[in-house]
Amino acid sequence: MSDKLHLSPEDDFPEDLSVVPDQDLQVLDSQVQRQLDYEYVVEGEPNPETEFRHFDLDEEFQERDAR
Repeated sequence: MSDKLHLSPEDDFPEDLSVVPDQDLQVLDSQVQRQLDYEYVVEGEPNPETEFRHFDLDEEFQERDAR
């Protein structure tokens, strides 16, 4: 897992979130959320890739809650 505080749209992102351990998933979620915040402040709107990643992470968290 990256030591970066944010995950830009150009950075690697796992294709299958179901295999990512819980702690790493939480770090990934934090990185994507920080990137979203940055994009809203600096660019005025989020990058579509960042939005898709945020949505995918939310879905994975919901799926894990159901297990």
